[in-house]
Amino acid sequence: MMRNIRAGAVVLGLALAGCGGDKAAREAEARAAEGRQAGQSVTVATAALRNLPRTVTASGTVSAWEDVPVGAETGGLTATAVHVDEGSYVRQGQPLVQLNDALLTAQLRQRQAAVQTAEANADRDQAALDRAEELKARGFLSQASLDTALANRRSSDASLAAARAALSETRTRLAQATIRAPVSGLVISRKVTRGQIVSPGAELFRIVRDGRLELDAQVPETDLGLVRAGQGAVISSDQVGETTGTVRIVTPEVDPQTRLGVARIALTGGGFRPGMFGRARIQVGAQPAVTVPTAAVLYRENRAGVFVMGADGRARFRPVTVLSRTTDQTAVTGVDAGARVVVEGAGFLGEGDRVTVAAAPVAAAKR
Repeated sequence: MMRNIRAGAVVLGLALAGCGGDKAAREAEARAAEGRQAGQSVTVATAALRNLPRTVTASGTVSAWEDVPVGAETGGLTATAVHVDEGSYVRQGQPLVQLNDALLTAQLRQRQAAVQTAEANADRDQAALDRAEELKARGFLSQASLDTALANRRSSDASLAAARAALSETRTRLAQATIRAPVSGLVISRKVTRGQIVSPGAELFRIVRDGRLELDAQVPETDLGLVRAGQGAVISSDQVGETTGTVRIVTPEVDPQTRLGVARIALTGGGFRPGMFGRARIQVGAQPAVTVPTAAVLYRENRAGVFVMGADGRARFRPVTVLSRTTDQTAVTGVDAGARVVVEGAGFLGEGDRVTVAAAPVAAAKR
């Protein structure tokens, strides 16, 4: 009998404990629901439209400002000397290659002798014409003889002019046997060796005029309208570091396949070489842009965005494109000016979470 009473007491105690546990669980669940209903406490800021310094980023290939090929005008001659090599900086008119000019020198002497002969014949015929005119005036010579003397004089003048023209041609060909730099600049390629028979028109050297290089920066069509000639830029490369430059020209054409235009940026220095890859940051000046606190910008699935407060008190993620960034403010597209974006607490939110806006902390006054 006693054992039955104890057993009943134990069962009654367990039942009471179970009722108390259920009540505690219900109270905890109610508090959690109340917390969810109230939402997480966050601070918000208003997206504002401001004029901020804007930078357009682009990349491309370094090329020569003006690439000048150098060839031979006189062909069939052997190169007897090559005076410069790749990497040499040459001045305009500086000898680059000397061709064998022995034959041209002999031809020059022949032309000079022919000119002397023609000059002598012209002097002789002139003297004969002078005598014929004197005799004709005194009545001792017929008109036919005078006409013959005049024709001889004209023929000798023509022969003299032809001899002088041939001499000038030979002198020009002899001068062309020394191939000179047409412009000042940096030699970037050499295709001639000593002993080579040079053909007329064949490229022997390639010179970057004045050593000037430029970056053919590929600019997206959405940013192309911001880029202007004369704007400054910083050009960088993993191999040679950074240098400065200036936009020389913006081409009027956009590639229909890539939707990219070209801004040619003249480089002011550095160790860049033609064919290298470079990145450019072009300073396009102050542009109006929507800005939000930098702390409000998050990255979800490798995409930038901000949480925007809705009229229902819920936060929703809005993807944005970052235009420029500072420690405090970030310029973005994808959010309208006046939108309320979550700053503190944004990293703990999910899509559609209800939030409670807390007052932003006020900085302590300086004493």
